[in-house]
Amino acid sequence: MALAGGAALLLVSCSADREGAEAEPDRWRPTAGLDWQWQLTGRLDLQLPVDVYDIDAFEATADDVATLHERDIRVICYVNVGAWEDFRPDADAFPEELLGEGNGWPGERWLDIRATDTLRPLLAARFDRCAEKGFDAVEPDLLDGHLNETGFPLTAEHQLTFNRMVAQLAHERGLAVGLKNDLPQIPELVDDFDFAVNEECAAYAECHHLTPFIEADKPVFHVEYELPPEEFCPETDRLGLSSMAKNWELDAWRAPC
Repeated sequence: MALAGGAALLLVSCSADREGAEAEPDRWRPTAGLDWQWQLTGRLDLQLPVDVYDIDAFEATADDVATLHERDIRVICYVNVGAWEDFRPDADAFPEELLGEGNGWPGERWLDIRATDTLRPLLAARFDRCAEKGFDAVEPDLLDGHLNETGFPLTAEHQLTFNRMVAQLAHERGLAVGLKNDLPQIPELVDDFDFAVNEECAAYAECHHLTPFIEADKPVFHVEYELPPEEFCPETDRLGLSSMAKNWELDAWRAPC
């Protein structure tokens, strides 16, 4: 009887594993040390000899993604998830009551990330766009609203809940997903995300906080805007980050380490 019971448990376990695999398709699992390009404005330069491109969900085309794939380059889909953008085609779908303070960028306002039931289908539609264009991953921007003046009483727990929802939405679509900034919550979130994207950790002497991703052999895609490469590359190379200098407008120019 014990043997039969064990067999039954094994059958249930295998069935659950199969169901889990169906619910979450296989995805790209990047490793630390990949060279990358991040371009969100200007005419796309698709000829760089890098491992990874990070380009805009709305502006980039399926042909752009296919062109990069032909060169065995992985492609990340930039999507703003933490703020409303008045210039996006789906702007009218976001309820007015979820729009908070401006975040310093023209046409953008922080979102009330506590409203996960409302935001989930809106973000799912954006991630569907990424998947339909053939992207390998998503870079969900502004995952650190709790550290900013958003107009809403956001807590660290609200942010953890929202960020994990974002990661789940990506994984359900077979997309890898990156944790953008939000350094204080890296220990809680490193297992939920496949890579990290960071801005200016060297300028603020914070790059060591990204070590959990490198220790997990997950890449940290890092940029500095104000510092020249010679001032940050020795340290970020030592830490294992994939670093480069970029212009604030994230055009084609780059100065990698």
